[in-house]
Amino acid sequence: MQSASTPSAPQVAAATHAVAPPAGRFLTAAFYKFVELADFEQRKPPLLAFCEAHNVKGIILLAREGINSTIAGADDDVRAVLAYLRADPLLADLQHKEAWADQPPFRRMKVRLKKEIVKMGVPGISPTTMAGIYVKPEDWNALISDPDVVLVDTRNDYEVDLGTFAGAIDPRIKYFTELPAWVDQSAALGASTGKKPKVAMFCTGGIRCEKSTALMRAKGFDEVYHLEGGILKYLETVPKADSLWNGECFVFDERVSVGHGLIPGNHLLCRACRQPMLDGWLESEKFELGVSCPRCIDKRNAQQKLGARERQRQCELADARQQAHVGARMPALARPPGP
Repeated sequence: MQSASTPSAPQVAAATHAVAPPAGRFLTAAFYKFVELADFEQRKPPLLAFCEAHNVKGIILLAREGINSTIAGADDDVRAVLAYLRADPLLADLQHKEAWADQPPFRRMKVRLKKEIVKMGVPGISPTTMAGIYVKPEDWNALISDPDVVLVDTRNDYEVDLGTFAGAIDPRIKYFTELPAWVDQSAALGASTGKKPKVAMFCTGGIRCEKSTALMRAKGFDEVYHLEGGILKYLETVPKADSLWNGECFVFDERVSVGHGLIPGNHLLCRACRQPMLDGWLESEKFELGVSCPRCIDKRNAQQKLGARERQRQCELADARQQAHVGARMPALARPPGP
């Protein structure tokens, strides 16, 4: 069984300038790498200081198993951070995906220490040695058109609601940590018969797929495939006319969603739960700007809503004064699993 391999120098170079000339002023770079970082805790202070010195904002997760991030800023500043990271031999082949925006996608810079860079909660899963077979975007259509292949969307339910591949199974999980239990119970994956089918899995940028295919191999699935570079690389690479993707792809920044060519979509973000708004929700009586939406209104108590109203008021004041407002901490329920 083939596993994930280290990208070549040409692949890294291609990833560095994968997107057409900028249509906006802010460069967004998303990247991750599973690699043993024994000193990940000591890496936080200098990395945070370097990002702040270059006025780069976003979030970087560090764990013993690797790094996971989305950052944004001026072109030269973002590339300076990428160069800083790649100067480390352990991250020399770090690949990233690019997109451009007219408005800054993030308001703050955070570097956080985690047990996992994408939380699954299953010990002993090693994507560096157990991940499934990579399938390039241009070969993905042929694979998922095979009637013997079971196609699984590994993302959270609110992400799938915005778009997915034709024929994909939606496990309706709220968190990635729920995926292992779903795998054990899914009839489509042979839970009742014990017969394990060929499986293809996909996610936003590829990181969750590396863990999910490693999980499948640990559970005895012999033929497991995943989309190299995730949905974002597919939307960037495959022409819309040839695409099997329906809808838009949720992204964990202020763009909210993107379509083919990574063009920002039309979805808005609920500022309370940090999850995308669906069609018609702006007119819902359960929607209050900065306070609640139909998805989260019953998950927040009166004190949280009061605090959110004050935060929204401060944001509106800052906007009126043309000042930046970093805001307060978002509620724990709102935090997504990662870029």
